[in-house]
Amino acid sequence: MADLFDAEPPPAPLAERMRPHNLDQVIGQQQLLGPGKPLRLAFESKIPHSMILWGPPGVGKTTLARLMAQGFDAEFIALSAVLSGVKEIREAIARAQALRASGRRTILFVDEVHRFNRAQQDAFLPYVEQGVVTFIGATTENPSFEVNSALLSRAQVYVLESLDARDLAELLERARCVECPDLQIEPAARERMTGFADGDARRLLNLLEQIAVAARAAAQGRVDAEFLEAALARDLRRFDKGGEQFYDQISALHKSVRGSNPDAALYWLVRMLDGGADPLYLGRRIVRMAVEDIGLADPRGLDMALNACATYERLGSPEGELALAQAVIFLACAAKSNAVYVAYNEARRFVKGDTTRPVPLALRNAPTRLMENLGYGRDYRYAHDEAHGYAAGMNYFPEGMPAVEWYRPSDRGLEGKIAEKLRFLRSLDSKAAPDQ
Repeated sequence: MADLFDAEPPPAPLAERMRPHNLDQVIGQQQLLGPGKPLRLAFESKIPHSMILWGPPGVGKTTLARLMAQGFDAEFIALSAVLSGVKEIREAIARAQALRASGRRTILFVDEVHRFNRAQQDAFLPYVEQGVVTFIGATTENPSFEVNSALLSRAQVYVLESLDARDLAELLERARCVECPDLQIEPAARERMTGFADGDARRLLNLLEQIAVAARAAAQGRVDAEFLEAALARDLRRFDKGGEQFYDQISALHKSVRGSNPDAALYWLVRMLDGGADPLYLGRRIVRMAVEDIGLADPRGLDMALNACATYERLGSPEGELALAQAVIFLACAAKSNAVYVAYNEARRFVKGDTTRPVPLALRNAPTRLMENLGYGRDYRYAHDEAHGYAAGMNYFPEGMPAVEWYRPSDRGLEGKIAEKLRFLRSLDSKAAPDQ
């Protein structure tokens, strides 16, 4: 009887087995690895330097760090900011110092470096400056916001991109030949697999592994789109509800509405809903768009946005999402003006830097005889009793305040009518000026 402990260990995951062993095997990132490009030159120089690799999951950050250690003949020490603390950092540095004493370089790779707090990130600085380690951090978040400026100033930032459809198709075929060479995958199924992968090589390889197991279990030698749909879970979108990609998509939605492109706006809305974004969060952003970019050019936009939020709160998903879509399309098609937004910000800046000016006596209420005797409300003119319902020449600002004109209505939509009315009222003020 064979000893239980003599059994062969299970094979490593496909993603690990497919990890490139040299630079020429890396798929994608030609903007960094192509001839004459920055990382290719770094490899060819054989002189390591500290760097931050910034990009979405599954695009080769860890692979590149490992290849650098191999290419520079350096020891590779990996830390995960999710799992490591001060103890692990100290152990890694002590090991690097011992290696340096023996004449060997160390590449210290920190995955998800943005998860370390500022004090933990600062702990690497003296060892980077002394040359004890060459620091390579990997992050899915914008390093401008998530990595200490001191550490950032000592490292070159390289931006890695999601793999495109051609890259993923090449990887899929290469991995199929390794994992399941006898399995035939139809073109429609291949296209869906690369779509499900969403630019992530690791995700694609995990999908292929899952499909290969399902095909063997079903004694099936061919995978079509129908088999693929049955074998895979539905919720496969890559979507970080609080990270860089989330805010990029919100920005794209807002700019599509502002740019009056209803189809693009609808695309980004549906993309975020499909990825798991909170519909009411999207609703709040849609309300912001109505105020910031449509404003008084079409006040119905704000009503539409608020009603969409209320409809979602009442109906929930999926019915309520249709109301959000209606609001987004309406706002994209509506007349645009940011005059209110600009006026508000200019007024805020003025008030913040100004003194506290007293309210003019004419604008103060006089509920008591004492206040009346002190001049409260004196010289106030009731607009409804005046021609055109307007007290021409009446000043509503504090005494001595410089003339301002923050609200400058556009000529679009309803705001064009507002602009016309304001010009008329200002002309009445000009005529009344000598009499005041």
